[in-house]
Amino acid sequence: MKKLGMVSVAALLASGAVAWADELSLVCSAEQDWCDLMVAAFEAENPDTDVLMVRKSTGETLAQVRAEAGNPKIDVWWGGTGDPHLIAAEEGLSQASGVDTSELLGWAQNMAEISRGKTVGIYAGALGIGYNADILAEKGIEPPQCWADLEDSRFEGEIQVANPNSSGTAYTELATFVQLFGEDEAMTKLAAVGKNVNSYTKSGSAPSKAAARGETGVSIGFMHDMVKLASQGFPLKIVAPCEGTGYEVGAVSIIDGARNLVGAKKWVEFALSAEVQSRAPEVGSFQVPSNSNAQVAPESPDLASIKLIDYDFATYGSSETRERLLARWDSEVGDPNPQQ
Repeated sequence: MKKLGMVSVAALLASGAVAWADELSLVCSAEQDWCDLMVAAFEAENPDTDVLMVRKSTGETLAQVRAEAGNPKIDVWWGGTGDPHLIAAEEGLSQASGVDTSELLGWAQNMAEISRGKTVGIYAGALGIGYNADILAEKGIEPPQCWADLEDSRFEGEIQVANPNSSGTAYTELATFVQLFGEDEAMTKLAAVGKNVNSYTKSGSAPSKAAARGETGVSIGFMHDMVKLASQGFPLKIVAPCEGTGYEVGAVSIIDGARNLVGAKKWVEFALSAEVQSRAPEVGSFQVPSNSNAQVAPESPDLASIKLIDYDFATYGSSETRERLLARWDSEVGDPNPQQ
């Protein structure tokens, strides 16, 4: 854009001949390529809006939203596990979007009901175990079939998982163990698994990427992320643990005090549309979409065939429960080399 003199700019503004684009500040907690696709598609539909997007894990985003309470820098938060979104809603850090949820599946509507409309489900995905078939075969290690297998000494130094303080994926794992085994036994089991962990990452998808590349033998994460890697030719095998497993409902929230509320509401409506949700497989995102009219990719994990627990989103999406479980995890399991 050519530089204009002060007088000509003032004249153009007065005449309405210059239209400045709105800015929408977005934090995306999905994978980077899906974030990029969403931003490009939204800007194509809304050419007068510039989306300023940054990618962060859900735990990091919740911390930022809390720190900026009363003077938020974020308008809308899209993607990532629903528990931190529910916590933000409970703490008054997000606001109701007022969007129509009638086309959404029950688990997505449930998120809206729990949060009084402050967060809405956009996709679902089951937690699982991934392993590099080549690595385990070379080392003569029998692959895991159950959560309990990961406590075995044969996996010493072979497991990678995220830290639940920063990662919504890992917090889902923590909450899943508590719901499967009870809180005390869950901590005992997680500590036993922890003895075999070589690294706790900040991002929930990082362990499966490491396993796919052969940097670790086993990962804990969401199955749809593993499907994406396996579809790219990596020797990553996926296990639905025999005891049962938890699942996430990814969510979208408008931050309380959003500077661009109109743009934020447009984003939520856009993100919930069947057409947009059907585009996720273009970038290898194989979560189950929340819009009942969206197309489900054939590669997406079949949730009906997986032994899912009756995940209690209301309880494990509360601030009190999360803080207590994270404190116990830090004390009884812990990350010996936390990433800064």
